Amino acid sequence: MRWPDEIRGPSSLTPPPVEVPNEEIDRALARMDTMTRDDLDGPEFRDTYTEAAARLIEAKREHREPAPIPEPADESGQLVDLMAALNESVAKAKASRSDGEDPEVHEMPTKRATKKTTPKKTAAKKTARKPRKSA
Repeated sequence: MRWPDEIRGPSSLTPPPVEVPNEEIDRALARMDTMTRDDLDGPEFRDTYTEAAARLIEAKREHREPAPIPEPADESGQLVDLMAALNESVAKAKASRSDGEDPEVHEMPTKRATKKTTPKKTAAKKTARKPRKSA
């Protein structure tokens, strides 16, 4: 709950009015026209979620079980065997080197020799136990 003095009116949240030139509005509309696509028809642009929800609602209205939804067909293309692709790539690389040319060997950049010293760990000192007083 809030006290009456803590409640603000919605008019204080509205942004102030802004003057926008007609040229800027025309540019914005032209930009929206260039970004708009009309060729979004086809099975890949179908809203299957809304269709499934509509079928579910219709089945509930008629007091029956909804029909099972068919699994979408996997149209991602062919599966690639990564090991076969790797072996093929290696074979192509070997074949390109077998023409008698030596492969290019690049010099590795040398690193400056710096000696790293790691601080030695010291063992924690054990404290002696105090003898118990017998009563």
